Amino acid sequence: MWGALIGDGVGSVYEFNNEACQKDFDLDNPAFHFTDDSVMTLAVMDILYQGIALDKKKAVDCFREWGRRYPDAGYGRSFFRWIMSDDYFINDSYGNGAAMRISPVGWFANSQKDVKILSDAITGLSHHHPEGLKGAEVTAMLIYLARKKKSKADLFSYAKSKYVLFKNYEDLRASNKGHGLEICQVSVPQAISAFFLTDSFADCLRAIVYAGGDADTTAAIACSIAEAYYGGSDSKLIQLAAAGFKNDPEAMFLLHDQKARLLFHDAKLG
Repeated sequence: MWGALIGDGVGSVYEFNNEACQKDFDLDNPAFHFTDDSVMTLAVMDILYQGIALDKKKAVDCFREWGRRYPDAGYGRSFFRWIMSDDYFINDSYGNGAAMRISPVGWFANSQKDVKILSDAITGLSHHHPEGLKGAEVTAMLIYLARKKKSKADLFSYAKSKYVLFKNYEDLRASNKGHGLEICQVSVPQAISAFFLTDSFADCLRAIVYAGGDADTTAAIACSIAEAYYGGSDSKLIQLAAAGFKNDPEAMFLLHDQKARLLFHDAKLG
């Protein structure tokens, strides 16, 4: 479950600003910090842990509790309005936030049916557009299939049935054209392609960040899949990701408690 938080923290350093980033850059950067990607991932963990994913009001309240706890985490304008609102309206967004936060579903679910039900229920609260629902479900399903030890060929077959993927790294990097493309239709195939074009968690992380663009979010998506497939992430980066929430007991419980580990972390591999 650490892949999304690590991708967010490493990618945040280079978000729309990777001109100085080399392809073999050092992942251990003192500027590592969490953003809304990590906060909302924790919110999804909390929703699942409490068993309130199918209770729209309670799930919305949980999202808003986490968002208001970290109001300066870098939310998009529309999502921030939704977080700060007291109305229970459905937001028809297809922003890439739908996919950046959904990884806990891929770990929590016990079947492909569960993935679809939970992903749609959680995503539909704030990203009810068909592309938002699709981006989240595909990301969560790839995580689920990866932790169930499906082959990379099986994962690729599933992914290419949902998106047109990039055939090489040059095309992936060329697809980033600056702000305004922070949407599932762009970010999800970018992130998935980075996973398929690399052979390790670290290589996937470096590749998607070096590709540019909305690097914290695309890295959160790509690394959540890579962690499940390769069976882990990086112990030092886990420490960095956790350190950002060291003063938040609820976050630390979700990240470290044995009960939570059995639901969301590497204890569920295989």
